[in-house]
Amino acid sequence: MAEFKLRIEGMHCGGCVRRVSQALSAAEGFNVEEVTVGAARLSASAEPAPVDRAIEALAKAGYKAELEA
Repeated sequence: MAEFKLRIEGMHCGGCVRRVSQALSAAEGFNVEEVTVGAARLSASAEPAPVDRAIEALAKAGYKAELEA
């Protein structure tokens, strides 16, 4: 299982964590492992992991995200 972490801009509080969690949970192709202020850890069974799909889901929710190296 592939695991990846996203750095997320614009998160400031618990409400942001909830909105990001909901946006990621609604998207398909990966599992949400953990969401904290400024980051999310996800896993996927597909190779390569659908990082773009997660970033798109967050953009629709109003957050800019990028893959953490």
